[in-house]
Amino acid sequence: MDHQTVNDRNGDWLSAVVPLMKLLCLTVIGLILAHPKTQIVPRATFKLLSKLVFALFLPCLIFVHLGESVTLNDVLLWWFVPVNVLISTAIGCTLGYIVAIVCRPPPQFFRFTVIMTGFGNTGNLPFAIVGSVCHSSDNPFGPDCHRTGIAYVSFAQWVAVILVYTLVYHMMEPPMEYYEIVADGNEVEEEPISNISRPLLHEAEWPGMMDKETEHSKVPFIARVFASISGSSQNTFPDLDFTEEGEASAGISSPKSIRCLAEPKVVRRIRVVAEKTPIQHILQPPTIASLLALIVGTVPVFRDFVFGSDAPLSFFTDSLEILAGAVVPLVMLILGGMLAEGPNDSSLGIRTTIGITVTRLLILPFVGIGVVALADKLNFLVQGDQMYRFVLLLQYTTPSAILLGAIASLRGYAVKEASALLFWQHVCAVVSLSVYIVIYFKLLSYI
Repeated sequence: MDHQTVNDRNGDWLSAVVPLMKLLCLTVIGLILAHPKTQIVPRATFKLLSKLVFALFLPCLIFVHLGESVTLNDVLLWWFVPVNVLISTAIGCTLGYIVAIVCRPPPQFFRFTVIMTGFGNTGNLPFAIVGSVCHSSDNPFGPDCHRTGIAYVSFAQWVAVILVYTLVYHMMEPPMEYYEIVADGNEVEEEPISNISRPLLHEAEWPGMMDKETEHSKVPFIARVFASISGSSQNTFPDLDFTEEGEASAGISSPKSIRCLAEPKVVRRIRVVAEKTPIQHILQPPTIASLLALIVGTVPVFRDFVFGSDAPLSFFTDSLEILAGAVVPLVMLILGGMLAEGPNDSSLGIRTTIGITVTRLLILPFVGIGVVALADKLNFLVQGDQMYRFVLLLQYTTPSAILLGAIASLRGYAVKEASALLFWQHVCAVVSLSVYIVIYFKLLSYI
């Protein structure tokens, strides 16, 4: 009996650790290929691979597995998946605020500390982990492991993208007190980072981010908009043109300009901030694929036409599934290429770096276990679906989103600090993910 128990325990450890060892091997291969001393594969190639994953392979993966798995009834049953993203982000930001108070980073990195602790990777890394876990025939989630796992991760991704392009985008604006303004009101900006010197991580998960730069992306826009409300001097914070296409300043009367004059000042400034929020960038290939998958999957006529062995377009979905198979290896190779660059110099401080890493990778997953267990007690979760619970737990366990590095570069705020922190978090995540996946596999029989 004791011998059987030992064998069962060893089997549990192996079933949890082996998938991560596979991902680690792929990452090491990518690291060797991209390492500066070997340069077997140049940086430009990794950027092209990243664009291929983003624009082709990942959308194929999302569309095939989410579209085939989801129905209108499933959308109603899966409501806690996106809600859990909001809960994990809120708890993470709260813990990040505590980290910022305790570790006392340089004042200009206070918001950065909160953001990097609160927002985890809900995109490429969870896809890779689920794909690797389900690759083994003896996985604990059954024959539909891969299809359902990818569907759950896909269903959560769009919420995280919306948060990044709204809340994170504005929280990552350069702090006003550390932003120099010359006498004529023109901002002194850092010299742009060239494509050659820009860290690969900025292109690793959401390529093309740098092309989204606007006139206000590298300035403390919100601080300037609300400067006069707080009583600050107009000489210190030059006001922005709040008129519609300069009509008011030109003395041209129009419904829009009349509306601007009639609006209270606070409401008008909130509207200006909302208009400058790059919400349109949410509609990128992965999110479009998620939307199409939901439409096709929930409408029976479309579903029967696209999915199933007898469907008229079955040959098309089969070809998409072949392309989708490239996601996991390419994602991990790109991650290895990112890590090959090594950590950048950082002004964040060792204490804050350790605080964020420990909180994100060790403390937050522990809190997540409690949240998922409570949700299960309240009957919020799909009954008897272990993969559903595993994906919910995984949302608390991943390191900070690589997309945050791209946002930092877009806003010109804490670029080197984001790069260094993401490097160390992903290195440490090899250990933390192994430990917690073993714990999750043990707990799934109880929650």
